[in-house]
Amino acid sequence: MKRNEAIKYIVLRSIGNFLLLFAIFGVFATFGPAAYYEVQYQVIKARGVTFKVADEGSAFGDLIKQQGGKPSQSVSFSSLLTGSKEQTIIPVDTEFSIVIPKIGASARVIANVDPSNEEAFLPALLEGVAHAQGSVFPGGAGNIYMFSHSADNFWNVGRYNAVFYLLKDLEKGDEIIVFYQNKRYNYFVTDTRITDPEDVSFITDARSGNETLILQTCWPPGTAWKRLLVFARPRKTDTIFKQ
Repeated sequence: MKRNEAIKYIVLRSIGNFLLLFAIFGVFATFGPAAYYEVQYQVIKARGVTFKVADEGSAFGDLIKQQGGKPSQSVSFSSLLTGSKEQTIIPVDTEFSIVIPKIGASARVIANVDPSNEEAFLPALLEGVAHAQGSVFPGGAGNIYMFSHSADNFWNVGRYNAVFYLLKDLEKGDEIIVFYQNKRYNYFVTDTRITDPEDVSFITDARSGNETLILQTCWPPGTAWKRLLVFARPRKTDTIFKQ
């Protein structure tokens, strides 16, 4: 093989290897977080781990002291593997937060976020779940619309979308709890739908109809092709949560 041909071969091979590694990185960055949460959920099911929300009859501050820390927005993988099979979730913020016991999800909710403005919703999604501007709040008539998704770049999907990755595993009757202004609101899942990203009717028509909690995430997990919506209705056992 001539020298020029050898150099050309090495260059082409290096470029090919780089593109292959970049493709592998892209797949991992996009679907890696989804795979992590899926494995975590399978561990929950395999070990029979269940989650309960901190008893509203106990003082919030005392519960934090008992657990030696502060509320967390995620369940540690090590605790799922070796910890108790009955774990307690302390709400992140009783001013506005969401807890989904079945999947061990707990996150702060940022209120009145414009879902059409990336400059508004991307910073909010770094902190937790966004409450869509124009939708109602817990206890009011109409749609309470919350979302946790991002589609700015594929490498950022997991960065913003982690909280709601496992919404797909929710079924009719599953419990969702929202804390708002130090009051606990209980909901149960009634339906799930897959919609196009352009469908914003549940936000534009949010102030009509019965109280309905709607949670949105990207679908399939790790992409921004469609939207998965989870619908829930109130279960009338709302209580004041002590501080």
